[in-house]
Amino acid sequence: MRAPLIALLLLFSSLTQAFTSNQQDFLPVEEAFRFEMLDDVEPNILVWQIADKHYLYRHRLGVTDANGETVPIDYPEGLPHSDEFFGDTQIYRQLLQLTLNADAQRPLAVTYQGCADAGLCYPPQTVTVGGEAASSASTQANSANANLSADQSIAERLAGSGLLLNMAAFFMMGLLLAFTPCMLPMLPILTSVIGGSKSGGWHGARLGLAFVLPMALVYAGLGVVAASLGSNLSAALQQPWLLIPFAIIFILLALAQFGVFTLQLPAFIRERLQGADQKLKGGNLLGAASLGALSALLVGPCMTAPLAGALLYIAQSGDGVRGGLALFSLGLGSGLPLLLAITIGMRWLPKPGNWMQSVNRVFGYALLATAIIVVRPVLSDAVFVGLWGALLLGVAAQLSLNEALKWRFFSRYLALLLGIWSGVLLLGAATGADDPLNPLSNFSASSHSAANTQSMQRFADVQQLQAQLKQAEQDGKWVLLDFYADWCVSCKVMEKTVFGKADVQQALADVRLLQADVTLNSAEQQQLMKDLQIMGPPTILFIDPQGTEQRAQRITGEVSASEFLQHFTSAQKDD
Repeated sequence: MRAPLIALLLLFSSLTQAFTSNQQDFLPVEEAFRFEMLDDVEPNILVWQIADKHYLYRHRLGVTDANGETVPIDYPEGLPHSDEFFGDTQIYRQLLQLTLNADAQRPLAVTYQGCADAGLCYPPQTVTVGGEAASSASTQANSANANLSADQSIAERLAGSGLLLNMAAFFMMGLLLAFTPCMLPMLPILTSVIGGSKSGGWHGARLGLAFVLPMALVYAGLGVVAASLGSNLSAALQQPWLLIPFAIIFILLALAQFGVFTLQLPAFIRERLQGADQKLKGGNLLGAASLGALSALLVGPCMTAPLAGALLYIAQSGDGVRGGLALFSLGLGSGLPLLLAITIGMRWLPKPGNWMQSVNRVFGYALLATAIIVVRPVLSDAVFVGLWGALLLGVAAQLSLNEALKWRFFSRYLALLLGIWSGVLLLGAATGADDPLNPLSNFSASSHSAANTQSMQRFADVQQLQAQLKQAEQDGKWVLLDFYADWCVSCKVMEKTVFGKADVQQALADVRLLQADVTLNSAEQQQLMKDLQIMGPPTILFIDPQGTEQRAQRITGEVSASEFLQHFTSAQKDD
Protein backbone atom coordinates (compact mmCIF):
# COMPACT_ATOMS: atom_id res chain seq x y z
CA MET A 1 0.00 0.00 0.00
CA ARG A 2 2.90 2.41 0.61
CA ALA A 3 3.72 3.08 -3.04
CA PRO A 4 0.12 3.87 -4.04
CA LEU A 5 -0.25 6.23 -1.09
CA ILE A 6 2.92 8.11 -1.97
CA ALA A 7 1.79 8.38 -5.56
CA LEU A 8 -1.62 9.62 -4.43
CA LEU A 9 0.00 12.41 -2.40
CA LEU A 10 2.21 13.38 -5.33
CA LEU A 11 -0.75 13.52 -7.69
CA PHE A 12 -2.81 15.53 -5.23
CA SER A 13 0.06 18.00 -4.81
CA SER A 14 0.56 18.41 -8.53
CA LEU A 15 -3.12 18.89 -9.37
CA THR A 16 -3.72 21.21 -6.43
CA GLN A 17 -0.82 23.39 -7.48
CA ALA A 18 -1.94 23.40 -11.10
CA PHE A 19 -5.44 24.62 -10.21
CA THR A 20 -4.90 26.83 -7.16
CA SER A 21 -1.52 28.52 -7.46
CA ASN A 22 -2.02 32.24 -6.73
CA GLN A 23 1.31 34.01 -6.81
CA GLN A 24 2.55 34.21 -10.38
CA ASP A 25 4.08 36.50 -12.96
CA PHE A 26 1.19 38.78 -13.92
CA LEU A 27 1.20 40.25 -17.41
CA PRO A 28 1.63 43.98 -17.94
CA VAL A 29 -1.69 45.57 -18.86
CA GLU A 30 -0.64 46.24 -22.46
CA GLU A 31 0.12 42.53 -22.89
CA ALA A 32 -2.97 41.34 -21.02
CA PHE A 33 -5.21 43.48 -23.28
CA ARG A 34 -3.63 44.22 -26.66
CA PHE A 35 -5.65 47.12 -28.05
CA GLU A 36 -5.62 48.71 -31.50
CA MET A 37 -7.94 50.59 -33.84
CA LEU A 38 -8.25 49.33 -37.40
CA ASP A 39 -8.57 52.63 -39.29
CA ASP A 40 -7.81 51.17 -42.73
CA VAL A 41 -11.28 49.62 -42.99
CA GLU A 42 -14.70 51.23 -43.13
CA PRO A 43 -16.22 51.49 -40.66
CA ASN A 44 -13.28 51.60 -38.23
CA ILE A 45 -13.03 48.77 -35.71
CA LEU A 46 -11.71 48.72 -32.14
CA VAL A 47 -9.98 45.41 -31.36
CA TRP A 48 -8.84 43.91 -28.06
CA GLN A 49 -6.82 40.68 -28.02
CA ILE A 50 -7.37 39.41 -24.48
CA ALA A 51 -4.74 37.13 -22.97
CA ASP A 52 -5.71 33.70 -21.68
CA LYS A 53 -7.18 33.75 -18.14
CA HIS A 54 -7.92 37.50 -18.38
CA TYR A 55 -11.16 39.30 -19.10
CA LEU A 56 -12.62 42.75 -19.83
CA TYR A 57 -15.71 44.13 -18.13
CA ARG A 58 -18.50 45.13 -20.49
CA HIS A 59 -19.79 47.85 -18.14
CA ARG A 60 -16.31 49.43 -17.94
CA LEU A 61 -16.06 49.96 -21.70
CA GLY A 62 -16.76 53.39 -23.16
CA VAL A 63 -15.93 55.69 -26.08
CA THR A 64 -16.22 59.49 -26.05
CA ASP A 65 -15.68 61.83 -29.00
CA ALA A 66 -13.71 65.07 -29.27
CA ASN A 67 -16.66 66.99 -27.77
CA GLY A 68 -16.83 64.73 -24.72
CA GLU A 69 -20.03 63.09 -25.90
CA THR A 70 -20.56 59.34 -25.47
CA VAL A 71 -20.29 57.47 -28.78
CA PRO A 72 -23.09 54.90 -29.17
CA ILE A 73 -21.65 51.41 -29.53
CA ASP A 74 -23.43 48.15 -30.32
CA TYR A 75 -21.77 45.91 -27.72
CA PRO A 76 -21.88 42.15 -28.40
CA GLU A 77 -23.29 39.77 -25.83
CA GLY A 78 -20.67 38.87 -23.24
CA LEU A 79 -20.15 35.93 -20.92
CA PRO A 80 -22.15 36.02 -17.66
CA HIS A 81 -20.03 36.89 -14.66
CA SER A 82 -21.06 37.19 -11.03
CA ASP A 83 -19.46 37.83 -7.67
CA GLU A 84 -20.83 38.57 -4.23
CA PHE A 85 -19.60 42.17 -4.22
CA PHE A 86 -20.50 43.60 -7.64
CA GLY A 87 -23.34 41.26 -8.60
CA ASP A 88 -24.13 40.07 -12.12
CA THR A 89 -22.34 41.57 -15.10
CA GLN A 90 -20.86 40.50 -18.43
CA ILE A 91 -17.26 40.01 -19.47
CA TYR A 92 -15.31 39.39 -22.66
CA ARG A 93 -12.50 36.86 -23.16
CA GLN A 94 -10.07 36.03 -25.95
CA LEU A 95 -11.21 38.64 -28.52
CA LEU A 96 -13.45 41.72 -28.60
CA GLN A 97 -14.28 43.79 -31.70
CA LEU A 98 -16.39 46.96 -31.64
CA THR A 99 -17.57 48.77 -34.76
CA LEU A 100 -17.30 52.57 -34.60
CA ASN A 101 -19.84 55.10 -35.79
CA ALA A 102 -18.34 56.83 -38.82
CA ASP A 103 -19.88 60.15 -37.76
CA ALA A 104 -18.07 60.29 -34.40
CA GLN A 105 -15.86 63.36 -34.01
CA ARG A 106 -12.18 62.42 -33.80
CA PRO A 107 -10.02 61.99 -31.77
CA LEU A 108 -11.78 59.41 -29.61
CA ALA A 109 -11.08 58.50 -25.99
CA VAL A 110 -11.47 54.73 -25.45
CA THR A 111 -11.83 53.53 -21.86
CA TYR A 112 -11.63 49.91 -20.71
CA GLN A 113 -10.80 47.84 -17.66
CA GLY A 114 -10.18 44.17 -16.96
CA CYS A 115 -8.85 41.65 -14.48
CA ALA A 116 -6.80 38.47 -14.28
CA ASP A 117 -8.50 35.29 -13.09
CA ALA A 118 -5.67 34.78 -10.60
CA GLY A 119 -6.80 37.83 -8.62
CA LEU A 120 -5.40 41.10 -9.99
CA CYS A 121 -7.53 44.02 -11.17
CA TYR A 122 -5.89 46.41 -13.63
CA PRO A 123 -6.59 50.15 -13.31
CA PRO A 124 -8.99 51.70 -15.84
CA GLN A 125 -7.22 52.50 -19.12
CA THR A 126 -8.01 55.46 -21.40
CA VAL A 127 -6.41 55.56 -24.84
CA THR A 128 -6.81 58.36 -27.38
CA VAL A 129 -7.16 57.17 -30.98
CA GLY A 130 -8.10 58.68 -34.31
CA GLY A 131 -6.01 61.85 -33.94
CA GLU A 132 -2.73 62.77 -35.56
CA ALA A 133 -0.91 60.55 -33.13
CA ALA A 134 -2.43 57.97 -30.86
CA SER A 135 -1.40 58.44 -27.29
CA SER A 136 -2.18 56.73 -24.01
CA ALA A 137 -3.82 59.03 -21.51
CA SER A 138 -3.31 56.52 -18.73
CA THR A 139 0.06 55.83 -17.25
CA GLN A 140 0.70 52.11 -17.19
CA ALA A 141 1.70 51.32 -13.65
CA ASN A 142 3.45 48.21 -14.87
CA SER A 143 4.92 49.14 -18.25
CA ALA A 144 8.46 49.00 -16.88
CA ASN A 145 7.78 45.96 -14.78
CA ALA A 146 9.16 43.30 -17.10
CA ASN A 147 11.06 41.71 -14.23
CA LEU A 148 8.10 40.97 -11.99
CA SER A 149 9.56 37.58 -11.12
CA ALA A 150 12.15 39.45 -9.07
CA ASP A 151 9.29 40.35 -6.72
CA GLN A 152 8.89 36.72 -5.77
CA SER A 153 11.16 34.64 -3.58
CA ILE A 154 13.07 31.68 -5.03
CA ALA A 155 10.66 29.25 -3.43
CA GLU A 156 7.67 30.99 -4.99
CA ARG A 157 9.25 30.98 -8.45
CA LEU A 158 9.91 27.25 -8.16
CA ALA A 159 6.35 26.67 -6.97
CA GLY A 160 5.04 28.80 -9.81
CA SER A 161 6.93 26.87 -12.48
CA GLY A 162 5.57 23.49 -11.42
CA LEU A 163 6.60 21.76 -14.67
CA LEU A 164 9.05 19.26 -13.14
CA LEU A 165 6.59 18.39 -10.38
CA ASN A 166 3.84 17.81 -12.92
CA MET A 167 6.12 15.60 -15.02
CA ALA A 168 7.15 13.61 -11.94
CA ALA A 169 3.51 13.15 -10.93
CA PHE A 170 2.50 11.97 -14.40
CA PHE A 171 5.52 9.65 -14.54
CA MET A 172 4.38 8.13 -11.25
CA MET A 173 0.83 7.86 -12.57
CA GLY A 174 2.12 6.01 -15.64
CA LEU A 175 4.16 3.69 -13.45
CA LEU A 176 1.08 2.87 -11.39
CA LEU A 177 -0.92 2.23 -14.53
CA ALA A 178 1.50 -0.53 -15.42
CA PHE A 179 0.55 -2.32 -12.18
CA THR A 180 -3.20 -2.32 -12.70
CA PRO A 181 -4.93 -5.74 -12.85
CA CYS A 182 -5.20 -5.94 -16.63
CA MET A 183 -1.76 -4.48 -17.42
CA LEU A 184 0.74 -6.30 -15.20
CA PRO A 185 -0.33 -9.82 -16.28
CA MET A 186 0.27 -8.74 -19.90
CA LEU A 187 3.97 -8.00 -19.32
CA PRO A 188 5.21 -11.57 -20.03
CA ILE A 189 3.19 -11.66 -23.25
CA LEU A 190 4.42 -8.24 -24.40
CA THR A 191 7.99 -9.18 -23.53
CA SER A 192 7.87 -12.29 -25.74
CA VAL A 193 6.08 -10.48 -28.59
CA ILE A 194 8.46 -7.50 -28.65
CA GLY A 195 11.70 -9.35 -28.10
CA GLY A 196 10.87 -12.70 -29.63
CA SER A 197 13.71 -15.06 -28.85
CA LYS A 198 16.17 -12.16 -28.41
CA SER A 199 14.99 -10.80 -25.06
CA GLY A 200 17.51 -9.85 -22.42
CA GLY A 201 20.76 -7.91 -22.30
CA TRP A 202 21.65 -4.92 -24.41
CA HIS A 203 19.60 -6.04 -27.39
CA GLY A 204 16.55 -6.43 -25.17
CA ALA A 205 17.12 -2.93 -23.81
CA ARG A 206 17.26 -1.49 -27.34
CA LEU A 207 14.05 -3.27 -28.31
CA GLY A 208 12.41 -2.09 -25.10
CA LEU A 209 13.40 1.53 -25.76
CA ALA A 210 12.24 1.21 -29.35
CA PHE A 211 8.83 0.18 -28.00
CA VAL A 212 8.54 2.62 -25.07
CA LEU A 213 9.72 5.85 -26.74
CA PRO A 214 7.23 5.77 -29.66
CA MET A 215 4.51 4.87 -27.19
CA ALA A 216 5.44 7.86 -25.02
CA LEU A 217 5.60 10.13 -28.09
CA VAL A 218 2.07 9.12 -29.09
CA TYR A 219 0.92 9.99 -25.58
CA ALA A 220 2.73 13.33 -25.91
CA GLY A 221 0.86 13.96 -29.15
CA LEU A 222 -2.42 13.21 -27.40
CA GLY A 223 -1.45 15.73 -24.72
CA VAL A 224 -0.70 18.45 -27.27
CA VAL A 225 -3.95 17.78 -29.12
CA ALA A 226 -5.94 17.86 -25.87
CA ALA A 227 -4.35 21.16 -24.86
CA SER A 228 -4.97 22.64 -28.32
CA LEU A 229 -8.61 21.60 -28.28
CA GLY A 230 -8.95 22.96 -24.78
CA SER A 231 -7.09 26.26 -25.24
CA ASN A 232 -10.33 28.07 -26.09
CA LEU A 233 -12.24 25.94 -23.61
CA SER A 234 -10.00 26.84 -20.67
CA ALA A 235 -11.28 30.39 -20.41
CA ALA A 236 -14.90 29.31 -20.69
CA LEU A 237 -14.32 26.73 -17.95
CA GLN A 238 -14.56 29.53 -15.40
CA GLN A 239 -18.34 29.30 -15.84
CA PRO A 240 -20.40 27.05 -13.53
CA TRP A 241 -22.35 25.49 -16.42
CA LEU A 242 -19.09 23.95 -17.68
CA LEU A 243 -17.23 23.40 -14.40
CA ILE A 244 -19.99 21.27 -12.91
CA PRO A 245 -20.25 18.84 -15.89
CA PHE A 246 -16.46 18.49 -15.88
CA ALA A 247 -16.53 17.59 -12.19
CA ILE A 248 -19.29 15.04 -12.88
CA ILE A 249 -17.12 13.46 -15.60
CA PHE A 250 -14.25 13.08 -13.13
CA ILE A 251 -16.63 11.49 -10.62
CA LEU A 252 -17.84 9.00 -13.25
CA LEU A 253 -14.24 8.17 -14.14
CA ALA A 254 -13.55 7.58 -10.44
CA LEU A 255 -16.51 5.21 -10.19
CA ALA A 256 -15.05 3.25 -13.10
CA GLN A 257 -11.83 2.85 -11.10
CA PHE A 258 -13.83 1.56 -8.12
CA GLY A 259 -15.35 -1.11 -10.35
CA VAL A 260 -18.88 0.28 -10.49
CA PHE A 261 -18.80 -0.12 -14.27
CA THR A 262 -16.26 -0.87 -17.01
CA LEU A 263 -15.04 1.92 -19.26
CA GLN A 264 -13.27 1.02 -22.49
CA LEU A 265 -13.03 1.81 -26.17
CA PRO A 266 -15.91 0.77 -28.44
CA ALA A 267 -15.64 -2.83 -29.62
CA PHE A 268 -15.26 -1.99 -33.33
CA ILE A 269 -12.24 0.26 -32.58
CA ARG A 270 -10.62 -2.35 -30.30
CA GLU A 271 -11.05 -5.07 -32.91
CA ARG A 272 -9.40 -3.03 -35.67
CA LEU A 273 -6.48 -2.00 -33.48
CA GLN A 274 -5.99 -5.55 -32.23
CA GLY A 275 -6.03 -6.83 -35.80
CA ALA A 276 -3.33 -4.38 -36.81
CA ASP A 277 -1.35 -5.25 -33.66
CA GLN A 278 -1.32 -8.94 -34.53
CA LYS A 279 0.10 -8.25 -38.00
CA LEU A 280 3.15 -6.45 -36.61
CA LYS A 281 6.13 -8.53 -35.55
CA GLY A 282 8.64 -7.90 -32.82
CA GLY A 283 12.28 -8.88 -32.62
CA ASN A 284 13.55 -5.86 -34.58
CA LEU A 285 13.66 -2.16 -33.84
CA LEU A 286 11.13 -1.11 -36.49
CA GLY A 287 8.64 -3.76 -35.42
CA ALA A 288 9.05 -2.84 -31.74
CA ALA A 289 8.59 0.85 -32.53
CA SER A 290 5.45 0.13 -34.53
CA LEU A 291 4.06 -2.02 -31.72
CA GLY A 292 4.78 0.75 -29.21
CA ALA A 293 2.99 3.44 -31.22
CA LEU A 294 -0.02 1.19 -31.78
CA SER A 295 -0.15 0.04 -28.16
CA ALA A 296 -0.52 3.65 -27.04
CA LEU A 297 -3.78 3.79 -28.99
CA LEU A 298 -4.94 0.35 -27.87
CA VAL A 299 -6.18 1.55 -24.51
CA GLY A 300 -7.47 -1.18 -22.19
CA PRO A 301 -10.18 -0.76 -19.57
CA CYS A 302 -7.67 -0.16 -16.79
CA MET A 303 -5.99 2.64 -18.70
CA THR A 304 -9.04 4.48 -20.00
CA ALA A 305 -10.34 6.26 -16.89
CA PRO A 306 -7.00 7.65 -15.62
CA LEU A 307 -5.90 8.59 -19.14
CA ALA A 308 -9.23 10.29 -19.85
CA GLY A 309 -8.91 12.20 -16.57
CA ALA A 310 -5.38 13.28 -17.51
CA LEU A 311 -6.54 14.47 -20.94
CA LEU A 312 -9.40 16.45 -19.38
CA TYR A 313 -6.98 18.09 -16.95
CA ILE A 314 -4.61 19.02 -19.78
CA ALA A 315 -7.48 20.30 -21.93
CA GLN A 316 -8.50 22.60 -19.10
CA SER A 317 -4.95 23.91 -18.68
CA GLY A 318 -4.75 24.76 -22.40
CA ASP A 319 -0.92 24.52 -22.28
CA GLY A 320 0.40 22.45 -25.19
CA VAL A 321 4.01 22.22 -23.98
CA ARG A 322 2.99 21.22 -20.46
CA GLY A 323 0.41 18.78 -21.81
CA GLY A 324 2.84 17.13 -24.19
CA LEU A 325 5.59 16.75 -21.59
CA ALA A 326 3.13 15.47 -18.98
CA LEU A 327 1.75 12.73 -21.23
CA PHE A 328 5.26 11.89 -22.47
CA SER A 329 6.23 11.36 -18.82
CA LEU A 330 3.14 9.19 -18.32
CA GLY A 331 4.17 7.04 -21.29
CA LEU A 332 7.71 6.63 -19.95
CA GLY A 333 6.35 5.66 -16.53
CA SER A 334 3.96 3.07 -17.91
CA GLY A 335 6.72 1.64 -20.11
CA LEU A 336 9.40 1.35 -17.40
CA PRO A 337 8.25 -2.05 -16.02
CA LEU A 338 8.17 -3.43 -19.57
CA LEU A 339 11.68 -2.11 -20.19
CA LEU A 340 12.88 -3.85 -17.02
CA ALA A 341 11.07 -7.06 -17.95
CA ILE A 342 12.52 -7.26 -21.45
CA THR A 343 16.02 -6.37 -20.22
CA ILE A 344 16.54 -8.24 -16.96
CA GLY A 345 13.44 -10.44 -16.77
CA MET A 346 10.20 -10.66 -14.81
CA ARG A 347 11.84 -11.88 -11.62
CA TRP A 348 12.50 -8.31 -10.49
CA LEU A 349 8.87 -7.24 -10.83
CA PRO A 350 6.07 -7.91 -8.30
CA LYS A 351 3.70 -10.79 -8.91
CA PRO A 352 0.08 -10.11 -9.86
CA GLY A 353 -2.33 -10.21 -6.94
CA ASN A 354 -5.16 -8.51 -5.08
CA TRP A 355 -2.84 -5.60 -4.22
CA MET A 356 -3.33 -4.33 -7.78
CA GLN A 357 -6.89 -3.37 -6.91
CA SER A 358 -5.40 -0.82 -4.52
CA VAL A 359 -3.77 0.88 -7.49
CA ASN A 360 -7.17 1.27 -9.12
CA ARG A 361 -8.54 2.78 -5.94
CA VAL A 362 -5.65 5.26 -5.77
CA PHE A 363 -6.67 6.56 -9.20
CA GLY A 364 -10.30 6.65 -8.10
CA TYR A 365 -9.58 8.87 -5.10
CA ALA A 366 -7.23 11.04 -7.16
CA LEU A 367 -10.00 11.60 -9.72
CA LEU A 368 -12.44 12.53 -6.94
CA ALA A 369 -9.90 15.01 -5.57
CA THR A 370 -9.54 16.49 -9.05
CA ALA A 371 -13.31 16.87 -9.27
CA ILE A 372 -13.28 18.91 -6.03
CA ILE A 373 -10.45 21.12 -7.32
CA VAL A 374 -12.11 21.66 -10.69
CA VAL A 375 -15.41 22.79 -9.19
CA ARG A 376 -13.78 24.97 -6.50
CA PRO A 377 -14.68 28.34 -8.15
CA VAL A 378 -18.41 27.68 -7.77
CA LEU A 379 -18.28 26.34 -4.21
CA SER A 380 -18.57 28.25 -0.98
CA ASP A 381 -15.57 27.97 1.35
CA ALA A 382 -17.46 25.80 3.83
CA VAL A 383 -18.66 23.36 1.16
CA PHE A 384 -15.11 23.12 -0.23
CA VAL A 385 -13.75 22.22 3.22
CA GLY A 386 -16.60 19.76 3.77
CA LEU A 387 -15.96 17.93 0.50
CA TRP A 388 -12.31 17.40 1.45
CA GLY A 389 -13.50 16.02 4.78
CA ALA A 390 -15.87 13.62 3.04
CA LEU A 391 -13.13 12.46 0.66
CA LEU A 392 -10.64 11.82 3.48
CA LEU A 393 -13.34 9.92 5.36
CA GLY A 394 -13.75 7.64 2.35
CA VAL A 395 -9.98 7.08 2.14
CA ALA A 396 -9.89 6.32 5.88
CA ALA A 397 -12.72 3.78 5.53
CA GLN A 398 -10.91 2.11 2.62
CA LEU A 399 -7.64 1.86 4.55
CA SER A 400 -9.40 0.37 7.57
CA LEU A 401 -10.56 -2.57 5.42
CA ASN A 402 -7.00 -3.64 4.56
CA GLU A 403 -6.57 -7.25 5.76
CA ALA A 404 -2.95 -7.79 4.69
CA LEU A 405 -1.10 -8.81 7.86
CA LYS A 406 2.08 -7.00 6.84
CA TRP A 407 0.38 -3.61 6.50
CA ARG A 408 -2.63 -4.02 8.78
CA PHE A 409 -1.30 -1.97 11.72
CA PHE A 410 0.10 0.79 9.51
CA SER A 411 -3.01 1.10 7.36
CA ARG A 412 -5.39 1.15 10.33
CA TYR A 413 -3.27 3.65 12.20
CA LEU A 414 -3.25 5.88 9.12
CA ALA A 415 -7.00 5.32 8.74
CA LEU A 416 -7.51 6.49 12.32
CA LEU A 417 -5.51 9.68 11.71
CA LEU A 418 -7.33 10.43 8.45
CA GLY A 419 -10.66 9.70 10.12
CA ILE A 420 -9.92 12.17 12.91
CA TRP A 421 -8.82 14.83 10.44
CA SER A 422 -11.86 14.27 8.25
CA GLY A 423 -14.04 14.75 11.32
CA VAL A 424 -12.24 18.01 12.10
CA LEU A 425 -12.78 19.17 8.52
CA LEU A 426 -16.49 18.35 8.64
CA LEU A 427 -16.84 20.14 11.97
CA GLY A 428 -15.00 23.16 10.60
CA ALA A 429 -17.20 23.17 7.49
CA ALA A 430 -20.29 23.22 9.71
CA THR A 431 -18.97 26.41 11.39
CA GLY A 432 -18.13 28.12 8.09
CA ALA A 433 -14.38 27.37 7.89
CA ASP A 434 -12.62 28.45 4.69
CA ASP A 435 -9.20 26.79 5.00
CA PRO A 436 -8.81 22.97 4.84
CA LEU A 437 -5.46 23.30 6.61
CA ASN A 438 -6.96 25.31 9.46
CA PRO A 439 -10.58 24.18 9.75
CA LEU A 440 -11.03 25.22 13.39
CA SER A 441 -9.92 28.81 12.91
CA ASN A 442 -13.42 30.09 13.72
CA PHE A 443 -13.10 28.66 17.24
CA SER A 444 -9.82 30.43 18.05
CA ALA A 445 -9.72 33.92 19.49
CA SER A 446 -13.29 34.60 18.40
CA SER A 447 -14.04 36.53 21.57
CA HIS A 448 -10.97 38.70 21.08
CA SER A 449 -11.30 39.41 17.38
CA ALA A 450 -13.08 42.70 17.89
CA ALA A 451 -10.36 43.94 20.25
CA ASN A 452 -7.64 43.00 17.79
CA THR A 453 -9.35 44.52 14.76
CA GLN A 454 -7.48 47.39 13.19
CA SER A 455 -9.02 49.49 10.51
CA MET A 456 -7.01 50.51 7.50
CA GLN A 457 -6.30 54.22 7.15
CA ARG A 458 -7.39 54.87 3.58
CA PHE A 459 -5.95 57.76 1.54
CA ALA A 460 -6.83 58.80 -1.99
CA ASP A 461 -4.59 61.87 -1.65
CA VAL A 462 -1.02 60.83 -2.46
CA GLN A 463 0.55 63.64 -0.43
CA GLN A 464 -1.39 62.64 2.68
CA LEU A 465 -0.31 59.04 2.19
CA GLN A 466 3.33 60.03 1.85
CA ALA A 467 3.06 62.12 5.02
CA GLN A 468 1.76 59.04 6.88
CA LEU A 469 4.62 56.94 5.55
CA LYS A 470 7.14 59.53 6.73
CA GLN A 471 5.48 59.71 10.15
CA ALA A 472 5.65 55.92 10.53
CA GLU A 473 9.37 56.01 9.73
CA GLN A 474 9.92 58.67 12.39
CA ASP A 475 7.96 56.53 14.87
CA GLY A 476 10.02 53.45 13.95
CA LYS A 477 6.92 51.45 12.96
CA TRP A 478 6.42 48.70 10.43
CA VAL A 479 3.99 49.71 7.69
CA LEU A 480 1.66 47.60 5.59
CA LEU A 481 0.76 49.57 2.46
CA ASP A 482 -2.21 48.07 0.62
CA PHE A 483 -3.25 49.33 -2.81
CA TYR A 484 -7.04 49.28 -3.00
CA ALA A 485 -9.83 50.33 -5.39
CA ASP A 486 -13.61 50.15 -5.22
CA TRP A 487 -13.65 48.38 -8.59
CA CYS A 488 -11.18 45.70 -7.39
CA VAL A 489 -13.09 42.48 -6.66
CA SER A 490 -10.04 40.76 -5.18
CA CYS A 491 -9.54 43.69 -2.78
CA LYS A 492 -13.04 43.07 -1.40
CA VAL A 493 -12.34 39.34 -1.12
CA MET A 494 -9.09 39.92 0.79
CA GLU A 495 -10.78 42.33 3.20
CA LYS A 496 -12.94 39.40 4.27
CA THR A 497 -10.66 36.37 3.86
CA VAL A 498 -7.33 37.91 4.93
CA PHE A 499 -7.60 41.15 6.90
CA GLY A 500 -10.80 39.95 8.59
CA LYS A 501 -9.06 36.93 10.13
CA ALA A 502 -8.20 37.01 13.84
CA ASP A 503 -4.71 35.54 13.37
CA VAL A 504 -3.87 38.15 10.73
CA GLN A 505 -5.18 40.95 12.93
CA GLN A 506 -3.10 39.67 15.81
CA ALA A 507 0.05 39.49 13.67
CA LEU A 508 -0.50 43.09 12.52
CA ALA A 509 -1.24 44.46 16.00
CA ASP A 510 1.89 46.64 16.06
CA VAL A 511 1.91 47.52 12.36
CA ARG A 512 0.72 50.80 10.84
CA LEU A 513 -1.95 49.85 8.31
CA LEU A 514 -2.21 52.22 5.36
CA GLN A 515 -4.29 51.90 2.23
CA ALA A 516 -3.67 53.73 -1.05
CA ASP A 517 -7.10 54.23 -2.62
CA VAL A 518 -6.54 54.31 -6.40
CA THR A 519 -10.22 54.08 -7.30
CA LEU A 520 -10.15 57.35 -9.25
CA ASN A 521 -6.91 56.42 -11.03
CA SER A 522 -5.88 60.08 -11.02
CA ALA A 523 -2.63 61.29 -12.55
CA GLU A 524 -1.02 61.44 -9.09
CA GLN A 525 -2.17 57.91 -8.28
CA GLN A 526 -0.92 56.63 -11.63
CA GLN A 527 2.46 58.26 -11.02
CA LEU A 528 2.67 56.67 -7.57
CA MET A 529 2.02 53.21 -9.01
CA LYS A 530 4.53 53.84 -11.78
CA ASP A 531 7.21 54.93 -9.29
CA LEU A 532 6.63 51.81 -7.21
CA GLN A 533 6.24 49.54 -10.27
CA ILE A 534 2.77 48.39 -9.26
CA MET A 535 0.47 46.78 -11.81
CA GLY A 536 -2.75 47.32 -9.95
CA PRO A 537 -4.67 46.35 -6.84
CA PRO A 538 -4.51 44.31 -4.78
CA THR A 539 -0.80 44.87 -4.17
CA ILE A 540 0.66 44.81 -0.65
CA LEU A 541 4.00 46.31 0.38
CA PHE A 542 5.81 45.62 3.66
CA ILE A 543 7.90 48.63 4.74
CA ASP A 544 10.36 48.26 7.62
CA PRO A 545 10.89 50.83 10.42
CA GLN A 546 13.71 52.40 8.37
CA GLY A 547 11.28 53.20 5.57
CA THR A 548 12.60 50.51 3.19
CA GLU A 549 10.26 48.12 1.43
CA GLN A 550 11.05 44.41 1.79
CA ARG A 551 10.76 44.06 -1.99
CA ALA A 552 11.17 40.29 -2.18
CA GLN A 553 8.00 39.80 -0.09
CA ARG A 554 5.71 42.11 -2.07
CA ILE A 555 2.31 40.50 -2.73
CA THR A 556 0.67 40.99 -6.11
CA GLY A 557 -2.82 39.64 -6.62
CA GLU A 558 -5.18 37.75 -4.37
CA VAL A 559 -3.71 35.43 -1.72
CA SER A 560 -5.03 33.46 1.24
CA ALA A 561 -4.53 34.39 4.89
CA SER A 562 -1.86 31.71 5.33
CA GLU A 563 0.10 32.93 2.30
CA PHE A 564 -0.14 36.51 3.54
CA LEU A 565 1.26 35.53 6.94
CA GLN A 566 4.12 33.66 5.29
CA HIS A 567 5.09 36.79 3.36
CA PHE A 568 4.78 39.00 6.43
CA THR A 569 6.87 36.65 8.59
CA SER A 570 9.54 36.41 5.89
CA ALA A 571 9.61 40.20 5.53
CA GLN A 572 10.33 40.60 9.23
CA LYS A 573 13.06 37.96 9.09
CA ASP A 574 14.69 39.62 6.08
CA ASP A 575 14.87 42.97 7.87
